[in-house]
Amino acid sequence: MPTPETILSVTDLTIERDKAILDHVNWTIERGQNWVILGPNGSGKTSLLKTLVGYFPPTSGKISVLGKTFGRSNWNDLRLRIGLVSSSLQQRIEENEPAIDVVVSGKYAQINYWGRIFKKDKERARSYMKLLGCDHLEGKTWITFSQGEKQRLLIARAMMAKLEILILDEPCAGLDPVSREHFLETVNNLAQNRPELPIILVTHHVEEITPAFSHALLISQGKVESQGTLKESLTSKNLSTAFSAPLRIRKSSNRYQLKIEKS
Repeated sequence: MPTPETILSVTDLTIERDKAILDHVNWTIERGQNWVILGPNGSGKTSLLKTLVGYFPPTSGKISVLGKTFGRSNWNDLRLRIGLVSSSLQQRIEENEPAIDVVVSGKYAQINYWGRIFKKDKERARSYMKLLGCDHLEGKTWITFSQGEKQRLLIARAMMAKLEILILDEPCAGLDPVSREHFLETVNNLAQNRPELPIILVTHHVEEITPAFSHALLISQGKVESQGTLKESLTSKNLSTAFSAPLRIRKSSNRYQLKIEKS
């Protein structure tokens, strides 16, 4: 049952196309929580994200985000309050787009923004770039940036809007181990600096779960395998069922490791 502290609520969410993609998913996020969505390829993680931002209409069920209900509210306006960082967004940005323009474009929810950029917008963009450790990229263009630098800029871009939820869709894909750790440290620092901002991380890898995250939604074959606090959800049994393999999870120095058990 949603409360005044509810950020997001999904009730009996079902998506069917040629097959069932999501099957009666129930999920709630409360203020102060940061969630990880974890599951194997094809489990429905990306479909769930697309549905939350209104790009993939559900077959049935109810979705409420930031007090707005899908089908009753203007989802275009709501998207300005939800920051989605994904690889698909990276591919749509022109190679010669300056870093500062990439970030400012988030205010207008436009890719490759062509309008006038005001001084106050540049100042805001610089402050977010500094917060995310990418202010040194100002003056350079999109084609010159590494994968990790692009992800930082896209988070800064998301923050230019009236951001109330930040969704990171497999942000570490394509990063080498060192770049991945630097990026995860950036996300962890952001969560500490902006505790009022709920962050949702979508990943295949438990190793990417930093101390900033409090809860996990584990999806397998379109169904919720488990959800709740990390301690409740990330058990060897739940992960083994979700990934259809004998797995053992352990925690060391506030980070998780996953190992395939030999039969």
